[in-house]
Amino acid sequence: MPFIRVSYLEQQYESHQLKRISQTIMEALIAHFNVPVDDCFQVFHAHKREEFVYSRNYLNVERSDGLLFIQITCKSGRTTEQKTSLYKTLATKLSTTLPMRKEDVFVVLVDTEFEDWSFGNGVAQMLQRTTEEV
Repeated sequence: MPFIRVSYLEQQYESHQLKRISQTIMEALIAHFNVPVDDCFQVFHAHKREEFVYSRNYLNVERSDGLLFIQITCKSGRTTEQKTSLYKTLATKLSTTLPMRKEDVFVVLVDTEFEDWSFGNGVAQMLQRTTEEV
């Protein structure tokens, strides 16, 4: 049930590259977070230069205008190992398949609980699933 937001500087990536970014993120989530194949909800945002602000060298990581902000909102409970392996996989695979720089893969996870999700119809489907399983 992850919800993915990818932000980037406009005109940095073409549509076929965005498709590959989407696929790579999904493959990594399936592999490291055991996300179902059909659980895909992603939005991509291209930003004007004045809307896209970042430190070029925070924590000694040299970033370029090819920077991707990847925000993954998902259910809490993943281990540190799962999270760090996800980060590594995303940086490695995106750098080889696009290609792009590993330094430009910025990932942030936002943990939520089942009651924080409605997939439509005004219903908290994940809450219903957990009570049905009990």
